[in-house]
Amino acid sequence: MLDICFGLGYNSAFLFKELISQSTKLDWFALEIDKRPLNFSINSNFFKNLWDQKVIEIFESLYKKGNYIDKEFNCKIIWGDARKKICHIPKHIKFDLIFLDGFSPQKCPEIWTEEFLSKIKQSLNHRGYLITYSSSAAVRKTLIDLGLTIYKIKPKIESSANWSNGTIAILNPYFDEYKKNSFLKELSIMELEHLETKASIPYRDPSFDCTSREILKNRKDEQLESNLLPTEVWRKKWHMTKAPFNS
Repeated sequence: MLDICFGLGYNSAFLFKELISQSTKLDWFALEIDKRPLNFSINSNFFKNLWDQKVIEIFESLYKKGNYIDKEFNCKIIWGDARKKICHIPKHIKFDLIFLDGFSPQKCPEIWTEEFLSKIKQSLNHRGYLITYSSSAAVRKTLIDLGLTIYKIKPKIESSANWSNGTIAILNPYFDEYKKNSFLKELSIMELEHLETKASIPYRDPSFDCTSREILKNRKDEQLESNLLPTEVWRKKWHMTKAPFNS
């Protein structure tokens, strides 16, 4: 399992909790640029009260030593720019599950570019899953163009303001795999049309050293030159006043 933009660690903490109860073996990696969120977690009584003691022990070891190893868990966190540090993971390691939950594409476009998403795809196992909170048309279209099959994560109550809780992208899924999972659903007509608008133009960072500002500016220039449908027209058709928070 790979957790990109580990942050406070909620995603992995929940996974650890479930696997501890099942006595399941786990090889786990994380990429994170900033140690402060993890430091906050291990010093927060509210956070620590949510989890088993072993989860807290893992987190404390990750913060102090960068790893945690016992008979069931082999965990390592790699500090630094994920674009660079993903290459520090041995190439023979392929992941069954990848979490990608960094800041939104507009705030941190570096981890949502077609080049970085391509790196992630190369790290997936034969039927691996990529899970993200993002419903961004640019991210979804890029994942599709990379050969992954995507599904929406259904919100509890669907509406024009809350039509998706994120995206799951699967490499080589079984036929109708999403039907086995009540949380997954094929993209709606509205969402498919979203992928035909200017919002679907990808974020690009071919050299893995562009700043956020450069990536956003280059994409904006590409959107201005594009003949794709303006995203505002799509929003008006589907009665949206603004973009969803996770798009």
